[in-house]
This record gives sequence, structure tokens and C-alpha cells, in this order.
Amino acid sequence: MPSDVVDFTHRVRPVDLPEWLDEQRAYEDMRAYMKSLRQVNTLTFGSRSTLKWLEQIVSAGSSQPLRVIDVGCGSGDMLLRIERWAKRRGFAVELTGIDLSAETVQVAREFAPRGSRIQWIVGDAFSYTEPFDVAISALLTHHLEEPEIVNFLTWMEATAQRGWHVNDLCRERTPYRLFSFAGCALRWHKQVRHDGPVSFRRSFREADWLRMLASAGIASEDVDLRRWTPGRLCVGRIKST
Repeated sequence: MPSDVVDFTHRVRPVDLPEWLDEQRAYEDMRAYMKSLRQVNTLTFGSRSTLKWLEQIVSAGSSQPLRVIDVGCGSGDMLLRIERWAKRRGFAVELTGIDLSAETVQVAREFAPRGSRIQWIVGDAFSYTEPFDVAISALLTHHLEEPEIVNFLTWMEATAQRGWHVNDLCRERTPYRLFSFAGCALRWHKQVRHDGPVSFRRSFREADWLRMLASAGIASEDVDLRRWTPGRLCVGRIKST
């Protein structure tokens, strides 16, 4: 559908607008998709907001390693970037990626370089019982229905000891168009070219997040909700210690 006639004022629910990633695919197709998506995240500086938020966490100081869990870790791109970032800055971290998909976790294990100490888990984050300091997610929430996101926010607020951060897209026409153009010009994986524009239509704006935060019992003044160019809208919470 041409972007000129796409309605960006309201979110399209995942059930009404499927992504290729939501469907069962052959492992090699999934791996190729994930490889291309990692390239997209690099070009769009997708990890920038999460790393900036983590800088605020570590600046508070602690003698213990920062325990981070990445929910819906996908191919592990975000945690690998955090691992490299922490090593460069001399921060001690304990990183865990968890995802419902065994195939996706296998891709993450394959992409992780030798020497990486990230723990990869197949399972439901809500059943994870080990204590952790911060929970993060990247490009996860646009795959979920609003009640699921409210449950996710409630869980993070209750279990993350030092805070949480959600990194996702912003539902706007300009990044939608830019992604569509770049996908063709740079010859990204055909399924990434399909899912990218769909993801923008399934993502959120500030009013959506404020509504979901209120439903989760989290005050808007306790979170940082901001846009990041290009096309990201992130929400984070740092708990007072």
C-alpha cells in the first residue's frame, strides 16, 4: 500500500497485519533474515538509545557486575553490542538473552564470537527466576498486543532491580518511507524489506505508551520517553537506589 494512503494515526494490530518473522520458516531463511536485520540495525544506529540509557545506570556506580536480561533477544545483536561497549569501558556485566524461539536463540549462538560470555536461554522471560538488575528489549513490543505489553511493563517494574528500557520504532510516515526506499536501494533481504514498513505501522506513539504505562501502574513522571532519529521511540525507567 502506498505510504500516502497509509493511516499512521492509529496502530495496526499484529493480528491484522502479519510480519514474516511471526511465521514459521526454514532455519536457513531465518538466519539470512537475521543477518540482514543486523545490518539494518547497524546502519540505523539501533543500539544507541539503549547504550545511552545504560551509561546512566553504570554512572551511579556499583562494585558488582551489572546483570542485564534482554527479553526477546532475537539474533543477539543488542547484547553483543553491549558486551563490546562494556569491555571498551571496563564495566563488568553479566548478560542473558532469552527468547521463545529455539531457532532464533540458535542463530544468536552462531553469531556470537568465540570468547563471548553471554548466556542464551530458550524460554518465557516471565518464568525466569534469577535476579537481575536491568531488563531491556529491542524491536519486541511492536510484535505484541497492548495487553501483552502492559503485562511486560508490569513484570519489568516488579522484577528489574535497577530499571528497564524498551527500544522500539515510532509510528511515523517519514521513517516508514525512508526504510522502504533504503531497503530497495541497499538490497536488503526481501523479507526485511517487507517487515520493516509493517513494523512501523504496528509500532507506537507517545500517547500509546502513556496509556500502557498508566495501565501498568507506572507514573509518566517516573519514565524517560523520547524519540531517537531515525524512527525510534524508546521508554526507560531508572529506579532510585
